[in-house]
Amino acid sequence: MDAFYASVELLRYPQLKGLPVVIGGGKRRVDEELLARQGERELRFIPVADFPLLKDYVGRGVITTATYAARQFGVGSAMGMMKAAKLCPQAIVLPVDFEEVRRFSRLFKSTITEIAPVMQDRGVDEVYIDFTDVPGGQREGGRVLARLIQKAIFDKTGLTCSIGVAPNKLLAKMASEFNKPNGISIVQPEDLQTKIWPLACRKINGIGPKADEKLKRLHIHTIGELAAQDPGWLVDNFGRATGAWMHAAAWGRDDSPVVTESEPVSISRETTFDRDLHAVRDKAALGAIFTDLCTRLADDLQRKGYVARTIGIKLRYDDFKIATRDHTAPDYTADAHTIRQLAGQCLKRVPLQRKLRLLGVRAGTLVRAGEQPAPSDKAARAIAEPAESAGDITTDQLF
Repeated sequence: MDAFYASVELLRYPQLKGLPVVIGGGKRRVDEELLARQGERELRFIPVADFPLLKDYVGRGVITTATYAARQFGVGSAMGMMKAAKLCPQAIVLPVDFEEVRRFSRLFKSTITEIAPVMQDRGVDEVYIDFTDVPGGQREGGRVLARLIQKAIFDKTGLTCSIGVAPNKLLAKMASEFNKPNGISIVQPEDLQTKIWPLACRKINGIGPKADEKLKRLHIHTIGELAAQDPGWLVDNFGRATGAWMHAAAWGRDDSPVVTESEPVSISRETTFDRDLHAVRDKAALGAIFTDLCTRLADDLQRKGYVARTIGIKLRYDDFKIATRDHTAPDYTADAHTIRQLAGQCLKRVPLQRKLRLLGVRAGTLVRAGEQPAPSDKAARAIAEPAESAGDITTDQLF
């Protein structure tokens, strides 16, 4: 979907179309504040001059998304709102309406499955679709069906989307970015050298910032340069699995199927602080927040019926750099105290000299509760003796 969160807001405020708008930053009800000043005037008739501007924003929020008019100024997702205000102070700022976003997400996905039922959900605003057995799915290389889906989504929601059509998910994902917004891009195997190889390696879904930085240090900047490397050399530098995958991806090879049903990979809880917190001076506050996150994560696991074996943490420092650590336990758990202990073990392995602006806890390696393997003797000892085996971390010892 094209700038999904922002596009949902523009349905509510059509007078803002074509203007730089950023979504994020807070929970206040902009609609209520605007209406309070407008005397119950319909939202679509509120003057543009009455909307809050990014230059007046004060806070620690980050941008969820931005309209394409705002992106031209370098504003983008996950950017701090205060930083974005320096790039595009005239942008209008609106909060996220998660309930409305989820409603439109369900609506556009149900519209797709009425046409092409083999669909893999990839989050609130993105899906993979298998055209193979859909009647007419191969006409004009898939373009006819792509147009039909675009029209059906627009007719049902008023929103636009961009579609990439290719022989596999890897190439389709890249193609979907070629012609935004409201575009259709077709990539055939013979297009690999002309359309894919000139792209930066980072465009391959799965090559993150760290891998991309290492590739650049090795003087590999484009996908074509990556494809030219010897597979053995990539394995030597990135490991057997990653090196082999990089070579295959650079050559456009991907056999992963479109999976219509899948279990979640992980469940997480995180919070951004109102002010930067110091690991020593704000130890008590951080300890309380840390415990609360672990408790809420345990509640999420229990409510959704999962247990986890891997517990991890995420820190964002005051310089916006991020640190993550994971710990895989010998047994599965959804217990808040155990999660707190395991997360505490992770916390011991990260530097805490800088102030923190975000703290998060994540549960991975999930299985359905009741379907996990029986605890091993080692796991039983870890549960029986948490202070020695899992690290019984107290608030005084944290941060």
